Amino acid sequence: MTKENKEKELKEEVQQTPAAESEIEADVQDVKEETEEKQAEPDEIALLNSKVAELEAKLAREKDDYIRLMAEFDNFRRRTSQEKLDLVSVASMDTIKGLLPILDDCERALAVLGESSDSEAAKEGTNLIYSKLLNYLQSKGLAVIEAAGQVFDTDLHEAVAQFPVQEEEKKGKVFDVVQTGYTLNGKVIRFAKVVVGI
Repeated sequence: MTKENKEKELKEEVQQTPAAESEIEADVQDVKEETEEKQAEPDEIALLNSKVAELEAKLAREKDDYIRLMAEFDNFRRRTSQEKLDLVSVASMDTIKGLLPILDDCERALAVLGESSDSEAAKEGTNLIYSKLLNYLQSKGLAVIEAAGQVFDTDLHEAVAQFPVQEEEKKGKVFDVVQTGYTLNGKVIRFAKVVVGI
């Protein structure tokens, strides 16, 4: 390498030195900025953490609202289906209550026919009608309240009269049934009207 070439390279290096210095200054400036950014980072982290906490709280509220809404809807669905069942049950109860006087008439007719000397066909026909009607109503949940000889129970019986009895074991018990009582699916729809021994 010649002396001239060396000089030329040195001149170029000297000329490049200000450029290199400016590059180094730029690098220093970048490092300073990065350092400032890193110092600012804890503030950003705190800000981000607060945003995350805020979003988590909002998500929890939304989830809670959703769960409450689902619970309300479930309760509404249950209540609606229960109301439908109650409506059907009330409608059938009204229909069955309307048929109870017919059962009473059949019982009275059977009692009268049993004492009379009318034809056996009339007795059998009336008994057949009574049995079919009672069986149909029992298939719908109707049950006769057994009252004769039972202890008087205000949940099932309605006392229409009291009758003095001599035997101690008959006191407080049903002496006679004036009108048969009925339950429908375990609920009293007509109390048994009874005479109670005293």
